[in-house]
Amino acid sequence: MAERSQERDRERDREQPRLPRIRLDQPRMRRARLLPEYDPEAFGRLSERIARFLGTGRFIVWMTVIIIAWVVWNVFAPASLKFDEYPFIFLTLMLSLQASYAAPLILLAQNRQDDRDRVNLEQDRKQNERSIADTEYLTREIAALRMGLGEVATRDWIRSELQDLVKELEELGQERDLFPPDGERRSDVPDR
Repeated sequence: MAERSQERDRERDREQPRLPRIRLDQPRMRRARLLPEYDPEAFGRLSERIARFLGTGRFIVWMTVIIIAWVVWNVFAPASLKFDEYPFIFLTLMLSLQASYAAPLILLAQNRQDDRDRVNLEQDRKQNERSIADTEYLTREIAALRMGLGEVATRDWIRSELQDLVKELEELGQERDLFPPDGERRSDVPDR
């Protein structure tokens, strides 16, 4: 029985095509795609340039000049040279085509601008948080320094204390001779 199952396994292996071994340390082979490939960043930059141009006065002036020339040509030109008769259906089609491409390109440009604004807003928020944290830290440090300075002896306080001590010594010196002339030696503490 074991021989039969091994033989069946060999037949199954022969019937199934062997798949190439996939290695994880190497990039996969590119598959053929039906749709054309494009760089989304390049396409986004192009759409922003087009949207930026569509929002200028230059575009409106050129569009107006082309429409006026189109209408004048198709009204006053000889019948054999007219390519769009009075209802100007072809002009309407061209304007609709231009609008149908302009709207998505403008929306794409706005979405990219929104993404940039969102990133800038996030960076500004983080910067503000860091600034607030730094300001709070510095405020605490200044408060600690002020409290510490309240306990530190200042120059004026030391000077006044020394002057008080000098006055006390002078008063004591007048009562007793604390500073005897040379040769005499006195002590406040008796000898033992």
